[in-house]
Amino acid sequence: MLIQNFLFPVRVYYQDTDAGGVVYHSNYLNFMERARYEWLRELGFNVKLLAEIHNALFMIRSLEIQYFKPARLDDLLNVTVTVKEIGRSRIVLFQEILCVHVKLVSATVHVVCVGTETLKPISIPMPLRERIRKPV
Repeated sequence: MLIQNFLFPVRVYYQDTDAGGVVYHSNYLNFMERARYEWLRELGFNVKLLAEIHNALFMIRSLEIQYFKPARLDDLLNVTVTVKEIGRSRIVLFQEILCVHVKLVSATVHVVCVGTETLKPISIPMPLRERIRKPV
């Protein structure tokens, strides 16, 4: 079940690349993290306030990533976030990184909601769950 899609633009800077001007493989994870953060912000949920008000943090449980083509210095990338599934304490996301509609990277990300004190799984706060399920 695909619940919603979010797109976040990212420019490739010199610091993102290796000596050959190609994006270093782990930097794609940073781009996806930024997109997830901005997706939550777009839904009206600041990560800091989720921790302060709902005592909730999100942690990556697992991630499967595939690299298809490299991004290069100064490319403008679009990083997507699509909700595939939502459970009591977990969200399964599908993310892609595209450059001019060409898929460079795709990943399935399993995120778990945990309590700020215990770091053990807790229910996703109801206001966030409802906002995720609401079409945009």
